[in-house]
Amino acid sequence: MTLDLYLIRHAQTPRNAEGRYPGRQDDAALTPEGERQARALHLPESAQVWSSPARRCLQTATLAGLDKPQRSPALLEADFGEMAGHTWSELETRYGTQPRHWIDALSDPTSESGPPGGETGRAFHARVQTWLDALPGETTLAFTHAGFILAALRLTLGFSAARIHHARVTHLRRAGGAWWLEGLNLDRL
Repeated sequence: MTLDLYLIRHAQTPRNAEGRYPGRQDDAALTPEGERQARALHLPESAQVWSSPARRCLQTATLAGLDKPQRSPALLEADFGEMAGHTWSELETRYGTQPRHWIDALSDPTSESGPPGGETGRAFHARVQTWLDALPGETTLAFTHAGFILAALRLTLGFSAARIHHARVTHLRRAGGAWWLEGLNLDRL
């Protein structure tokens, strides 16, 4: 059975505009630019719709015309722990080269490390993999976060990095146990 999975990164928030890592308790609404981005999305109407419980994801879904998604904490962003609320520059000033090691560990599905006070690479990727494994073979939309989408690309296709734009869609297809990329940073389907 074929699964078409559309992973939608939430639209811009104030923290994103400032280049700050989000925290678990950071539940910011979208910026006016983010609201415009979300309204500009063109998505399939007949699909199973999921969302991270974060307000920025739910608001993106609503403004895109999909106001009743199923909520799943599995779709939350990685827990950045000590990095939350800071820009990369602030982190380097305060911790030197350590933030690079924390992000590398969080990006490694086998790592038992990650940002202090945050998720390990293994725990984060296990959460993403469990959600992916539970999907039935049908069209599915999921409003989520850049880190979740990157982890899904890593787990399904072996990607090491990709730029994931706000309010854009990553289209993955699964058939016969194999995954492939149909599109990255799409704004309409």
